Amino acid sequence: IERTMTKRAYIGVKFYEDNRNQNEIQAISKRLNQAGYDTICIARDVEKWGTHRLTPQRLMQITFEEIDQSDLVVMEMSVKGVGLGIEAGYAYAKEKPIVVLIKEGRDLSETMAGTATEIIRYQNLTQIEFNASRNHQDLRGFPPERRASNDLPKPRRSPTTTL
Repeated sequence: IERTMTKRAYIGVKFYEDNRNQNEIQAISKRLNQAGYDTICIARDVEKWGTHRLTPQRLMQITFEEIDQSDLVVMEMSVKGVGLGIEAGYAYAKEKPIVVLIKEGRDLSETMAGTATEIIRYQNLTQIEFNASRNHQDLRGFPPERRASNDLPKPRRSPTTTL
């Protein structure tokens, strides 16, 4: 049965020259596909597992374009990386919902937690559930402990300053 993908998820993961996390990327993508998301992952889809090299400038340009075109940003943060922080910060500034995945027992920085719409701690990637019908955008702007509540007020907007 072929299913039409209606939503798009960007997968941000730590880059490794030897693609040691290729299976993790594929597992996350599979779980997102099962939830009705089409996926984009720079290491897999743009760099073709290291066979297609880009300048750092072009890589970031494409990364930002792909985040812009996505409905959801999924950041696997079990291993920290500067690039992951840049991606999450960009997605946050663009008001994209951000789901942070992190293995049980790993530390998540307060800064990264502050960008997250949702934080999913897992032991095995097969345990992760994504819901394409959930409106992650309604959760933006609230600390993680309040995001679990079903009766959240509308997100706050920053005050406008006139000079």
